[in-house]
Amino acid sequence: MTPAIGRIVIYTHRIDQMTDFYARFFGFSVIRSETDRIVELSPQTSGLTILLHPAASKQKEGQALVKLVFDVQDVEAFCATARSKGLNFGRVHRADEYSFANAKDPAKNSIQVSSRAFVRGSRPT
Repeated sequence: MTPAIGRIVIYTHRIDQMTDFYARFFGFSVIRSETDRIVELSPQTSGLTILLHPAASKQKEGQALVKLVFDVQDVEAFCATARSKGLNFGRVHRADEYSFANAKDPAKNSIQVSSRAFVRGSRPT
């Protein structure tokens, strides 16, 4: 059996801001436990679970070379909806047959919305 990536951990000093950000803009369900300091963000459709882990006092946010990419069919429409809720993406870029736009989350991690997964042959069946 080949293992699959099931979750990604983001270390942050801004647990509440990050929770609100990913729930509001990307529709994640928030799972909290009083006995666990990690907050779990579960996607409402398929995709990875995000675990928000409190960062150590000396850890700097946004320093990792990681970008979270969210698959959306219509990048411009998604960006317009996000803008109406308070999240501004940079300009929409076009590459081959897909488009994408970039932004940052409250902890300064790079995020992207991209239609690449919907280009014929890009998404595994």
